[in-house]
Amino acid sequence: MTIRLGHSPDADDAFMFWALAEGLVDTPLQFEHVLRDIQTLNEWAREGKLEFTAMSVHNLAYVADKYLVLNQGGSFGDGYGPMLVAREPIPLTELRHYPIAVPGYLTSAYLALRLFLPDAQTIEMPFDAIMPAVQRGEVPVGLLIHEGQLTHRQAGLRLLLDLGVWWSEQTGGLPLPLGVNAVRADLPEEIQREIARAFRESIRLGLAHREQAMRYALQFGRGIDPATADCFVGMYVNELTLDLGTRGRRAITEFLARGAAAGVTPAATVKFVE
Repeated sequence: MTIRLGHSPDADDAFMFWALAEGLVDTPLQFEHVLRDIQTLNEWAREGKLEFTAMSVHNLAYVADKYLVLNQGGSFGDGYGPMLVAREPIPLTELRHYPIAVPGYLTSAYLALRLFLPDAQTIEMPFDAIMPAVQRGEVPVGLLIHEGQLTHRQAGLRLLLDLGVWWSEQTGGLPLPLGVNAVRADLPEEIQREIARAFRESIRLGLAHREQAMRYALQFGRGIDPATADCFVGMYVNELTLDLGTRGRRAITEFLARGAAAGVTPAATVKFVE
């Protein structure tokens, strides 16, 4: 059986899927890798387009009837996360007066922003266009995800707020849930479990053979140097990636419950592959 697997062309996703892409995982399933930006994958998930896909945790609120979350492959900011940056210092109390470039209205970064600043003025942009737009002064504030979290200082930008730090303070130390991998709910249970097993093995092999997996992942680093890519992968491929556990599940539930209470997302009951 062929399973269409959607993930972002980013170093951390590539690291997790290296062993599957290289055929190093023994599985009866065939995986067709479909690489798209996270906003596109979120939109496709609303249609139930792919059998196995990465998506933003925010997006789960809209697709909980179509997809089950895997316990593997979660991306969490544990005391760090998406960042608000600007060319000049801006007091947080004044942020509501400034347009903020965001990387998609279905991203978890956007939901976190709305929880922090309910009346935020936002402009949607491709994630990799935000930092250059702030540098050029086309937008005063940008919400950065991916490697921009590590490279914004070299670009001459100032950190206004790390939303992962803010979330941890608000929740007594929970990690900020950003991305998950999910399988379509209409797949047979044995296929769901085999996808989960094969994916867990792919992540395990990547961690066990880090140098080889990093060489593969660097192809998707958008020009960042190996040390920065390694740091970025280390931030988002960790013990919570191998298994969400109670802490990861609680973070996801709390994030979406707060989104619903704030009126940003519909109420949803997230289900997991057991």
